[in-house]
Amino acid sequence: MTIGTWYYPKNWPRSEWEEDIESIADAGFEHVRMGVFYWSSVEPRRGEFDVEWLATALDIFESYDIDVVLGTPTGAPPKWLVDEHPDILQEDPDGTVREWGSRRHYCFNSPTYRDETERIVQRVTERFADHPAVIGWQLDNEFGCHDTTRCYCDDCAGAFREWLTRRYGDIESLNDAWGTDFWSQRHDSFAEVDPPGPTPTRHHPSRLLDFYRFSSDSVVDYARLQADIVRDVDSEWTVLTNFMGDFSDLDPYALGDLLDLVTWNSYPTLYAQRTADDLERGSGETLRTGDPAQIALNHDLYRNVLDQPFWIMEQQSGDTVAFPFSPEPADGMMRLWAHHAHAHGADNVNFFRWRRCREGQEQYWGGLRRHDGSPDRGFREADQAADELADLNDLPTPSAEVALLHDYDNCWAIEAYPHTDEFDYWEHLRTYYRALRRRGVQVDIVPPESDLDEYAAVVAPTLYVLSRDLADHLTAYAEAGGELLVTIRSGVADTANQWYDALFPGPLSEAVGAEVGQHESLPPVLETSVTYRDETYDYRTWGEWLLPDGAAVVGEHASGPATGEPAITYNEFGSGGVTYVGVWPEDELANAVVDDTLDRAGVETTAALPRRVHVTERDGYTWVTNFRSTPLSVDAPEDAEWIHGGSTVDAHDLAVVRADRRDLRVDLDR
Repeated sequence: MTIGTWYYPKNWPRSEWEEDIESIADAGFEHVRMGVFYWSSVEPRRGEFDVEWLATALDIFESYDIDVVLGTPTGAPPKWLVDEHPDILQEDPDGTVREWGSRRHYCFNSPTYRDETERIVQRVTERFADHPAVIGWQLDNEFGCHDTTRCYCDDCAGAFREWLTRRYGDIESLNDAWGTDFWSQRHDSFAEVDPPGPTPTRHHPSRLLDFYRFSSDSVVDYARLQADIVRDVDSEWTVLTNFMGDFSDLDPYALGDLLDLVTWNSYPTLYAQRTADDLERGSGETLRTGDPAQIALNHDLYRNVLDQPFWIMEQQSGDTVAFPFSPEPADGMMRLWAHHAHAHGADNVNFFRWRRCREGQEQYWGGLRRHDGSPDRGFREADQAADELADLNDLPTPSAEVALLHDYDNCWAIEAYPHTDEFDYWEHLRTYYRALRRRGVQVDIVPPESDLDEYAAVVAPTLYVLSRDLADHLTAYAEAGGELLVTIRSGVADTANQWYDALFPGPLSEAVGAEVGQHESLPPVLETSVTYRDETYDYRTWGEWLLPDGAAVVGEHASGPATGEPAITYNEFGSGGVTYVGVWPEDELANAVVDDTLDRAGVETTAALPRRVHVTERDGYTWVTNFRSTPLSVDAPEDAEWIHGGSTVDAHDLAVVRADRRDLRVDLDR
């Protein structure tokens, strides 16, 4: 495990570089990322290259034995290039051009920009092919950030038509798959199909789903262009890119075969303003700590893209510039976030950034040091984390007993037709993730088509787009002895996003042993409750009335016109079983259903953990991470070895103990 940071030499006088880099080394940091968004600095005018400033910085890093990941500079094409070729700029759905003056303003499908990308990436990679400090290259930066995955320009229109031609072969196949007779939307040729621009009401959901797929594929194809260049120059370099949390527009699984290493950017207090953990419950505590379920779910997702340890390429180190507010993190959070990441499989945490910037759009984005170079609040914590984690190196990837299925087609299909704005795919996923983590269960976030044989239980939230092959795959898992938990809005549509002619859950109905007779989306002002195993629980947002066909009814609606109708079923199927949850459960109901699933699957768990407390194990080391503002007590076996901390874990603190996580009991310290 190593700690690193970001450093931008061009933001500071050259006379300060060595002092900064020496202080990075003194802090025990072993990695630095450098060089993104620097195109105009290495090529201020076409064909006039100046990379010696970058070489000088690399030489200094090398002298202090610090490894450097360089970034390709394509995330911000310079003004002279835009003036020469305005066709590289992205367009919004209404045709508005996204102009120069920010970043990420280029189109992934622009032939001109692809040529320019090849030219600049070839030039900078060849220049540093033999530099001993450079261990790898980050492709671009945050592909798709700022809603830039999807572009609506003429180049994208042409590329979309070619993509559809490859997918469907002929226009009648597209018409049949989409169902274009509805609202007179038939096409006579692929040339008629445009990207989805402004319309009076919603777009055809099949058209949207394919456009979202095409847009993600466009990013993958553009990334492949860069990855191939980097590998051709030096096959020993590590090729990586940095993803974002809860990011829907780009499918990272599709990028996996291009990468040697997966990284993501973790900004917990920024993401906390998007999640519903306790903001709607009135405490707002996560605004200073982040939501541990949101952070951990993304750790587990990106760890499983390549099924190997991952990196945090940008770890929040102070306040941020985003969303309506930017509260300072609570004391201890930089250290806690680094440990939490390592427990979930991170082998490097890079704090963003070393020094707060004095210029540009990120002046208010915090760093480990203030803009005058003096240490900021997070520096001491990051320094401490570097010391502590140096003793926990070379741990294998965490193992998991339970899989939580996650799929971008389903995310996009829900986005295309949410039915209610309250239906958020990520938050529904997190409902079940929180319930699993509450019992200290290790979780792999994997695509539905993954090999599931190694998992005792599989939780499958909202399998909206479900092919018959995938339904057969999940059915076989349950029949062979697995415990499968399926939730609302599953088995609705085929891969073209057209509804099956059977009732939901379509091709999964036999395994579920029930169908959906009615469904409704529900506002918060309506009472929504169900009974489950003789207890009454609340649910939210979505409810289904089930028609059992062999399954046992284990939960019934207890409110509204659905009162008495089946809401949750369990079907013994082959050697295993299938639970179907026909509501979006609030936490208490999710906990009860998940607990029963784990019990049937024989998954050993911890005792129920307090909210916002995680217990995570990696190779026999167990982390207790306390995201609460109150202390905890940890009861551990007598032979447990405390590596960091002890039996009392203070607010926003942690403990690391050499013990099986299931032998620990964690309680609020009263």
